[in-house]
Amino acid sequence: MNTYVVATIKDWNIRNFHKLAGEIKADWHLITNREDLTFAKIMPLNPKYIFFPHWSWIIPEKVYTNFECVVFHMTDLPFGRGGSPLQNLVVREMNVTKISAIKVTEKLDSGPIYLKRNLCLQGSAEEIYIRASVITFDMIRHIVNRVPTPVKQVGKPVFFKRRTPAESKIPDVHDLNKIFDWIRMLDAEGYPNAFIETDNLRLEFSRATLKNGNIVADTKITLRKEKGE
Repeated sequence: MNTYVVATIKDWNIRNFHKLAGEIKADWHLITNREDLTFAKIMPLNPKYIFFPHWSWIIPEKVYTNFECVVFHMTDLPFGRGGSPLQNLVVREMNVTKISAIKVTEKLDSGPIYLKRNLCLQGSAEEIYIRASVITFDMIRHIVNRVPTPVKQVGKPVFFKRRTPAESKIPDVHDLNKIFDWIRMLDAEGYPNAFIETDNLRLEFSRATLKNGNIVADTKITLRKEKGE
């Protein structure tokens, strides 16, 4: 019986892991903590693949050089290598993208590609991530069943820069569509919501909709830390 490991930190991926493990007969293992992704802990399992649907940390070199590691990136690689792919795509006003399943190598997001699948970028960030999770686990199913040979990336790389929490501040623009995109692209578990600040207050926005030419959203208002302390 083949052994497979899935390393992820998001609830929607964990749910889909258990669903897949119930469908495909194999020795499945789930890793949700950074400390458990070590060569010493992986070696006894000797997995055929280690899949990374959503992982926020560097994969140890000894892990990816000794086991076949597959990461899923939300761009049509080699376009969009780097961090914060969803936000960088939405800022560029892109409505669709691809999820690329790639073999982990020394250089970030530069490994050969097993397969790609289309992904719609409509909705909030959390809705997009949930949609992407379903597609990603279907890709895992494909790789497990068909064992495709990864193919070298073709084309000139375009690099994305990982966004910082401070970049969640809503820009001063005169376009409600851009502001709506700014709010929705940051509206997901574990991500800093879009915000604006006054001298004393911080207003964070989520669950935005466009209605009759206006944005309607949930708003959380707090005292700015330097003012409230």
